[in-house]
Amino acid sequence: MEQERSRVIQEFVPGKQVTLAHVIANPDAMLYTKLGINEAGAIGILTLTPTETAIIAADIATKAADVELGFLDRFTGSLIVVGDVAAVEMAVEAVNRVLNEKLRFTPALVTKS
Repeated sequence: MEQERSRVIQEFVPGKQVTLAHVIANPDAMLYTKLGINEAGAIGILTLTPTETAIIAADIATKAADVELGFLDRFTGSLIVVGDVAAVEMAVEAVNRVLNEKLRFTPALVTKS
């Protein structure tokens, strides 16, 4: 007797969330070299879903503090901002807050090393 087979189709439906929000204060100069970005006092790293949110986050970050964009990838949701430590912290916190309050994203805990 032939067994009936079922077919399962899975889709990736990303949630609206900040998955990583981290500030690296006073990183080693080699890190800037490996990333291919200009040296500054700190690096802020954000990972977001849906991935296009990185564009919105970059706008929020640069308007909230005196930071520069180190890297932005709308296909992976990665954003790196650089500047002095206080500015980077302010930018990362602003992205987390605005996305949560205005767009109802799930925020991430902002961490620092």
